[in-house]
Order: sequence, then C-alpha cells, then structure tokens
Amino acid sequence: MNRLRTLTGTLLTTATMVAATLGVVTPATAAPAGLPGMDVSSYQGNVNWSAAWNNGARFAYVKATEGTYYTNPYFAQQYNGSYTVGMIRGSYHFARPDTTTGATQANYFVDHGGGWSKDGRTLPGALDIEYNPYGATCYGLSQSTMRSWIASFVNQYYARTGRWATIYTTTDWWTTCTGNYSGFAATNPLWLARYAGTVGTLPAGWATYSFWQWASSGTFPGDQNVWNGTLDRLRVLACNGPC
Repeated sequence: MNRLRTLTGTLLTTATMVAATLGVVTPATAAPAGLPGMDVSSYQGNVNWSAAWNNGARFAYVKATEGTYYTNPYFAQQYNGSYTVGMIRGSYHFARPDTTTGATQANYFVDHGGGWSKDGRTLPGALDIEYNPYGATCYGLSQSTMRSWIASFVNQYYARTGRWATIYTTTDWWTTCTGNYSGFAATNPLWLARYAGTVGTLPAGWATYSFWQWASSGTFPGDQNVWNGTLDRLRVLACNGPC
C-alpha cells in the first residue's frame, strides 16, 4: 500500500502507485482483523469524531508536526476531539531527515503536541519515516546515516517522554533507505503502511506489527487502520503497562 504524505495531506503512499505500476498490489476491500482506527492530518479539517466513534473507530493518530517548520492547524480539534469521544489517541511527526537532526525534530514534535502522559488514553508519539514527497526517496542520506538519524529521533523522544516512539513506514522504503535494519524492533512498535489484502513481509526484526494502515479511505475520515489486538491490549500500550 503506500502513498506519499504531502505537507497538508494525510498519510500518502507512493509505494501504492509504484507497486500498482508493477502490477503487484491487490487493494484491501474489507477491513482486516483487529481493532478499527484511523489517522488524520490537516487534509481532513475539523473531523466529526462522534460519527467516527459511532461507526466503530476506537483509536486515532493525528499529525502534529513536520520537520521543524510546520504544525497542523487542526491539531487541537483533532487531537482533543478524538479524546473527548472516548478514543485512545496519539500524535505523529512527518520526518524530514534532509533538514535538521533527528533529535532537533524530536524536540520540535514534543514541544508541539507530541508528548505523552500516562492517562490510559494517549499513545506514544509516532515517527512517520517514508518516501520523500519533495525529492530523493531517501532524502539524500546513505543507509547508515538514515539509521543514525532515526536513532537520534527515537532516543531523544525517549529522553523527553519516557516512551519509545512508534515507527510508521513501509517495508520497501525501510529496506531501501535503512538497509532493512532490525535494530529498532526490540523497542519501537511498528506501524506498517500497506494497501493490500495481506500485511505482507514486515521490515527486519519485527515479528509482528502493532498498527496496520490498510487503506487510504473508507468508513472513517482519513486513512483506515487496525490495531493488532484487543482494546485492553491497546490500553496497555497507551499506559506503558498497567495504569
């Protein structure tokens, strides 16, 4: 599945377009097993959270920031609105490894909505690291430099919040741009983007995924996702253990 994210767009996945060209993608036509959820950005504007809840969404990821130059103007409505109706929610940061360091962007993210609290309803922040909508696929970085950039981000996020960030990516991008590095799998939950009937091959190191973004549109506003487990297990992730 995968579409590139634009500055104001929701999670966009170039991989879908590339794979479709190669004739290898079978779009998912029905929600896969798991707890239904969604992700949104400024592209969705003011979201009707009550309707999304009534239609079955139980979690949401909301775009907070990009690089060190952009904040989602609808963030408050989306982040607080999802919480108000009862969802477990978190925020995500679109990485720009070609602009500033990972640690610098982690700080910007935390300072603009990417924090975490042990309230049982807040997911660890997510690092959206994927195809570059502005230029070279890997942002001009070598595989080793990209691995170091990601480490800088997740280590600083952990230092600021006490949580390891969820990593949103695609297997193709991860393989191309990190050399299919397995070193983050022990600590960072995987949010896999793949618009197909099956989740497919996971990036190295992860035995399973935590979240699967399986379609760009559907029942809920924004992208369609599932959590690979029950609501009780999602609360454990939100709490980093028992609340």
